[in-house]
Amino acid sequence: METTRRYHRQRSFLRTHQSLLEKYMGAWSHESFGNDDACDFASDLLEVKDLSLLEEALDAVVEIGNDYLEAPEASRAIAAAEIVARLQGNWGIRDAYSETADSWVEKAGLRPDSTLVQKADEAIERILIEPSELLELWQESENSDLWMNSVRDLRSRLSS
Repeated sequence: METTRRYHRQRSFLRTHQSLLEKYMGAWSHESFGNDDACDFASDLLEVKDLSLLEEALDAVVEIGNDYLEAPEASRAIAAAEIVARLQGNWGIRDAYSETADSWVEKAGLRPDSTLVQKADEAIERILIEPSELLELWQESENSDLWMNSVRDLRSRLSS
């Protein structure tokens, strides 16, 4: 039943977000792993046994300051923040797109320290401030509230 509802939500999402999809063809969902950059990031995790890749993705966003933040970097940072939350036991939606990251989290047995958790929150905060390409793309979509709610949920799971 839940799988059927999720399928229909995703189909509805695709029908109503054509402008976003045309501009940023690698996105198919508002969820953290609903784009090519996030899925590629999760695949890259398979080559590391520590949290260095997460830290690099988060640093790329936090250290950009007020300069223009490109969507791929922002998408990777959201995926990294999602993994930080999951490493704390605060799981989000688990589906085929998060499967690689979920498997890595379960096998890694790592626990992020408070500094990394704080950095994940700072990265999300930066993504939500202009100039941010990912923010702009979602603001231009008809249902940007889906993405914003997903990001708010992620932030709450980081601080739990």
